[in-house]
Amino acid sequence: MKLYEGPLRYLPLLLILIVLAELYLLHRQKRPFDWRESVNSLVISVGQRIAGYFSVGLYGGIFFYCWQHRLFDIPVATWWGLTLLFFGQEFLYYWEHRLSHESRWFWASHVVHHSPNFLNLSAAYRLSWTAPFTGQQLIFLPLVLIGFHPLAVFGMLAINLLYQFWLHTELVPRLGWFDRIFNSPSNHRVHHAANLDYLDANYGGILIIFDRMFGTYIPERLDEPCRYGLVHPIYSHNPFKVVFFEWMNIGRDLRAAKSLRECLGILFKAPGWKAHGKGQTTKDLRLAAALISAEKTKLV
Repeated sequence: MKLYEGPLRYLPLLLILIVLAELYLLHRQKRPFDWRESVNSLVISVGQRIAGYFSVGLYGGIFFYCWQHRLFDIPVATWWGLTLLFFGQEFLYYWEHRLSHESRWFWASHVVHHSPNFLNLSAAYRLSWTAPFTGQQLIFLPLVLIGFHPLAVFGMLAINLLYQFWLHTELVPRLGWFDRIFNSPSNHRVHHAANLDYLDANYGGILIIFDRMFGTYIPERLDEPCRYGLVHPIYSHNPFKVVFFEWMNIGRDLRAAKSLRECLGILFKAPGWKAHGKGQTTKDLRLAAALISAEKTKLV
């Protein structure tokens, strides 16, 4: 199960890279840098590691139990077995990540990763403490049921997450053909952007091909610079507030709910959903923007 913690083993090295990257920005580009944000991300990453021990204990037991009832034995020591595991994990990661944006229950944890109002390498490890309690890890269970050993599944996921560390930067420009096949800093900048044109896009881990297949790929545009953070930004440097603010918002909305249907919608429908239909989901925001644009066109 130590493979599941793989990315965090390299945290000291990654911290050095974070510092070097920010010193470069300060020296060469004269850009202001809020060190409090990076320190906040570091504190949150420590809490996430503690929560990870609970996750390993809980989901490790579930995954190893299901391993006893697997359909096949797929050897990962072969080229075809490893290839199948890689693409299977990428496919499920895409849907797990997409679900984390399209269902508020999962977004309440994932929002922590999107809360920084700038993008640098430290954002890679601003991860939620509450994800183990949402059940989202179970989406990878089919890989075990069809015959991949749990340690192989966790190991491939660790590789996926470690790869994504370098994506959290503005130092790397667009990379041409690479951006069309692989997840890249350019693609991931779009994923972290709060611009209306960029919302809910580019969910891939190592590859970007599933975004292209399922219509969620949006390329970075030079005429639309990325604005990072949330649609409604959070500026707190209190790690507890950053980790729990969306759960507190959910609790507030549930107290005001008037029916079971509304409660279920608050928990599981898209972030911003409202029972009366006038919410602030990505679809609602884009529709409102289109109507405003249409009105302006009529006036012209």
